[in-house]
Amino acid sequence: MQKERLQKYAELIVKTGLNVNKGQEVIINCGLDQPEFVMTVVEECYKRGASRVKVEWAYMPLAKLHYNYRTLESLSEMTDIEKAEWQHKVDKLPCMLWLDSDDPDGLNGTDSEKIAKANMNKFPLVKPYREALENKYQWCIAAVPGKEWAHKIFPDIPVGEAVEKLWEAILLTSRVDGNPVEAWEKHNAELANHCKLLNDFNLAELEYKSANGTDFKVWLNPRGKFVGGSEKTLGSAIFNPNIPSEEVFTTPMKGRAEGKVVATKPLSYQGKLIENFWMRFENGRVVEVHAEKNQDVLEKMVAMDEGAARLGEVALIAYDSPINNTGILFYNTLFDENASCHLALGRGFNETLNGYENMTVEECKAAGINDSMIHVDFMIGSKDLSIEGVSRDGKRIQIFKDGNWAI
Repeated sequence: MQKERLQKYAELIVKTGLNVNKGQEVIINCGLDQPEFVMTVVEECYKRGASRVKVEWAYMPLAKLHYNYRTLESLSEMTDIEKAEWQHKVDKLPCMLWLDSDDPDGLNGTDSEKIAKANMNKFPLVKPYREALENKYQWCIAAVPGKEWAHKIFPDIPVGEAVEKLWEAILLTSRVDGNPVEAWEKHNAELANHCKLLNDFNLAELEYKSANGTDFKVWLNPRGKFVGGSEKTLGSAIFNPNIPSEEVFTTPMKGRAEGKVVATKPLSYQGKLIENFWMRFENGRVVEVHAEKNQDVLEKMVAMDEGAARLGEVALIAYDSPINNTGILFYNTLFDENASCHLALGRGFNETLNGYENMTVEECKAAGINDSMIHVDFMIGSKDLSIEGVSRDGKRIQIFKDGNWAI
């Protein structure tokens, strides 16, 4: 891959994604797959004035060993070092970057029930720190190719070629060619325009229908709004949490959803692929699921806690999107969720409430934002998807037709 293009990508992540400012700390979470690119990102952070940059390396085969050999009690604990690290984040509000390159099948062979129980046990210990950080720091998720991930997508070519091909897809969908910073300014403006149109409709409901069996209705929060593209911290720092991103989204009213939704892409969850699945909602909760592969993982996911079976997000993305138009099934939520429309189970977003900046976390929950330890996106966009909106004064508006925007 050309160094010039990778340099542009690193600059885009640091300037537009994180928007690192002078004196800020940066924490980078990444795998061992692209160390040279990680060095480029670190240098860009320092050029932007970062006071220190910490790289936290991860290796999925090592994580697999931990899950296989450590006891449930050990996996459920939070050490004093972990507590100190979380408190440091709360105190310093560092920029947080995740460079995803995980193998979609990397945790096959592990005990999914053990992992789920460990996460459930540990979440109450982590939750106070997460809530203290809510909407106060800049963060971004981007991607780099891993060999196993690239081979999963392109199994019929040599691994080296597969990595290069995945690099090409990542850079293309991230709008790296040309002037990427200017391209993202324009893209953010387009997403903001979609949000304005939707918010002006004052929607109460969205109704989804597709020939694959999706027949679903979700009610929107009367205090809610659609957001997308760049976001702003409570301290007014602007950042882009996802590169790439094509979505505009909102958090629906807690406990208000009915019907069946059929997934249109596999879901990689905790290192395992859930394939060919659907869910049925009653009174806002998932009451039935079916998957042709890893149904047990799906069942455990929706039972993680009280809020895991409720929706935390509805996101609108044209089927005719740059990511979908690559023709690539990425087996990665960052890309597949931005290929076409998706929903998310679990935790909702406080920033989708008008006036959230003057509300406490508990007040946001009381206003209808779902709370959960998980937030898991799954894709439901299809070529024939129809979405009709119903405004609060009873007007019906065709929002999507044949998978694409109709407004």
